[in-house]
Formats: sequence, structure tokens, C-alpha cells
Amino acid sequence: MVHLVALGLTFKALSDPNRRKVLQLLKTGDMSAGELAEHFSITKPSLSHHLTVLKQAGLVSDERQGQNIIYSLESTVFQDVVAWLMDYTTGGNTTQDEGGAKDE
Repeated sequence: MVHLVALGLTFKALSDPNRRKVLQLLKTGDMSAGELAEHFSITKPSLSHHLTVLKQAGLVSDERQGQNIIYSLESTVFQDVVAWLMDYTTGGNTTQDEGGAKDE
């Protein structure tokens, strides 16, 4: 089950368009901070802040490779959020599936 504090951090991270753009870029593959910065017209400290928020939410991980830090998308958190949303949206719905049958 998704912890509500973690869920709050996730939604906070997703609320900013720059952070959503970082996630979209990382969806295509791992990137260094420098490679990510090429896609933004914001300062490097601002990008660093956005990456920190994404890491705190568990949406992004980083790994030092030599002098570079490589960022990767962590899709597990997205899967947890989707599962929570599905439970939230269908959990209290008694009109759906009135016959008692359950999908596998």
C-alpha cells in the first residue's frame, strides 16, 4: 500500500511542469545532469532543485559514474501511485460489478 506521506511527495513532485519534463526525458533513457540541462532554459541550481524533489519522491534515482551523476527513472513509484488511484477510484464503488463477479 502506498504511504500517504510518500504519495504527497509524489504529487508535489508531479505538480511542476519542469519536473514532469525531466521525467518525460528520462523515460527515453538515463541522462546526466548536463544532458538534462540542455533541454531547459532554467539555471543549473534550479534544475538541481527539481532533481532533488524528484529523488525525494522516489521518482528518480542517481548514480555517480566518474565525474558525472546519471539520473534514472524509477517506474515502481508510478506503479504504486496507479495502484493507489485504482483502489481509491474503484474501492468504494458498489454499483460496478453488481453480480459479485471479480475480474482477474
